Amino acid sequence: MRNRYLDLLRFLAIVRVIVYHVTGWATLTLVFPAMSVMFALAGSLMAASLTRSGPAAVGRRLRRLLPSLWVLAAVFVPAMLLTGLPLTPRVLLWLFPIADPPANHWGALALSIIWYLRDYLWFVLASPVAFWLFRRAPLLTVLAPYLLLVAIEVGIYPAPPVLREFGLYFGAWMLGFAHHAGMLRRLSGRVLYPLALALAVGGGAWLVGHPGPRGYDLNDNHLGNALWSAAFILIVLGRAPSGLAWLGRSRLADRAVTVVNRRALTVYLWHMPFVVALTPLVDVVGWSHQDPVGLAIRVLLVFALVGLVTLAVGWVEDVAARRRPELIPGGPVRSPEPANRSDTERRGRPDKEPLGEPAGATVGRAVVPAQRAPAVVASSEVSAG
Repeated sequence: MRNRYLDLLRFLAIVRVIVYHVTGWATLTLVFPAMSVMFALAGSLMAASLTRSGPAAVGRRLRRLLPSLWVLAAVFVPAMLLTGLPLTPRVLLWLFPIADPPANHWGALALSIIWYLRDYLWFVLASPVAFWLFRRAPLLTVLAPYLLLVAIEVGIYPAPPVLREFGLYFGAWMLGFAHHAGMLRRLSGRVLYPLALALAVGGGAWLVGHPGPRGYDLNDNHLGNALWSAAFILIVLGRAPSGLAWLGRSRLADRAVTVVNRRALTVYLWHMPFVVALTPLVDVVGWSHQDPVGLAIRVLLVFALVGLVTLAVGWVEDVAARRRPELIPGGPVRSPEPANRSDTERRGRPDKEPLGEPAGATVGRAVVPAQRAPAVVASSEVSAG
């Protein structure tokens, strides 16, 4: 049984990213630092895969990651080649983006979200070594990316931009390792809450003292983002609930969370081209960022268009994960009945498993430690989210 709390966090993160890209509201980055949360969840799942399969988990993760990118590239790369993109060997980076793949004038913005797959790919490749180190020196391994980022931001170590993002998002990835190992839930409230508060205050103070071009937008401030996001992750993962019974009681909400999780890559990769394509409506129709009705319509249009593309090509994620392809995932699944069972026996068996997570719920096939009851708690330019 999947850990539905982690599924819910990923659902909220993806929805938040899309709304942010449409509206540009910097406040959303503070309320929910979505990209760091997504990397933390991915790190937790990667640690589970490494625990179960060892280094072979890298190949399996890449197998699930790349096909959705190839579908996107099959549409946009020919279009960019026809509109001015030079045909060079760097175009092959669209097959395996260990660096930013090339794009032309319009593709650079519409496909700017590729940075996420670039970082994700490097983190997956680095994970076997990082996991080996984490098992031997967990605290130092978790702190290392943040110490690197501090050294860069205060000028001790001048480094290229890619190392800044490594310090920011690999730190969140390592917090995912700590979550999988149970380190976060074992922190007592006397340690966790003051630590989270100190990180949030430090991140907020750095953000206020170093505002970016969009004001207090976390995406313009790597160190502020890292500290603020670490505080957020400590709370939402360190005090995660053991189950989400209320989600199972709402069929619509439960199905929405399932669909977005099963189609997370498709939704993420395709939403930005639609955001960019709809931007001219601001001039044509007069929908400014201060017009709530216009913004709401644009958000709904983006979600509707992404939904159509997801229906068309989202099944690729099922194939990549070696699941049976589905048009809309999450439908009822019934086990075939043995021919010799009586009607009474069949009626006595429940149709499906309960959706609440017991202690030790699984993510895929990996065991996630039981979580404590929750406490009451409340990028790169436009592409980060």
